[in-house]
Amino acid sequence: MANNQNAELLDKAHLLRHNIRDGSFTGYTSGLVPGLVQGNVVILPKVWAEDFLLYCYLNPVSCPLISMSKPGDAMVPALGADIDIRTDIPQYNVFKDGELVEQVTDIEQYWSDDMVSFVLGCSFSFEEALLRAGLSIRNIDLDRNVSMFETNIATAPSAKFFGNTVVTMRPFKPADAIRAIQITTRLPKAHGAPIHIGMPNKIGIEDLAKPEYGDSVPVNDDEIPVFWACGVTPQVAIRNAKPPLCITHVPGKMLVTDKLNDELAVL
Repeated sequence: MANNQNAELLDKAHLLRHNIRDGSFTGYTSGLVPGLVQGNVVILPKVWAEDFLLYCYLNPVSCPLISMSKPGDAMVPALGADIDIRTDIPQYNVFKDGELVEQVTDIEQYWSDDMVSFVLGCSFSFEEALLRAGLSIRNIDLDRNVSMFETNIATAPSAKFFGNTVVTMRPFKPADAIRAIQITTRLPKAHGAPIHIGMPNKIGIEDLAKPEYGDSVPVNDDEIPVFWACGVTPQVAIRNAKPPLCITHVPGKMLVTDKLNDELAVL
């Protein structure tokens, strides 16, 4: 039965990537193909890649590395035999000298033989684990992108990359928040446990209704906001480092892989 379920998941992932590749799907990926790992993506010229790899090593909660390519290799065989990093993300951000200059649905025009791709773990992977445990996730319930906020929590800098942590927020009742902590602690490659609970002003968030990225969701009076580190954190560091060219996913529009979420779990 498990093998049949896995095969069905892989078929759905392949179909989704096909629809992304041909431009018929450009939307958000939260809640899609539950059970499979989704990834944040950063693509840099080779001369910048080593320093970004160090940034990931120094900040494993915000930047949990799950795959890194060889220079010029657009395929990601460790995460899926047919994945082409140039075409298989619904929408890409293109940064030049740290400034966002364009959003595109494929990056073949920007690709060169010295480009290195990084795929980082994503909180959308642990959403599936929360749903399996019977927890309700507000952004999925409302068919919205998750709320993402820039905080005052500094990351550890590498030579060129530095900046503050970006977080995702999901509201829970206190008992459910405890359960969410227990579940996500087992998924360090999907950001792991929350890095802050309640009191958003303590981490520099003044208004939960005004996220820097994604969509706002209501927080009820009997709920507390729970904050996880987010893979959009590198986009802040990219603005600061100002590489001549860098390509990332658009927040909320992730790479859907063939890797099972359970493969990221620790016992």
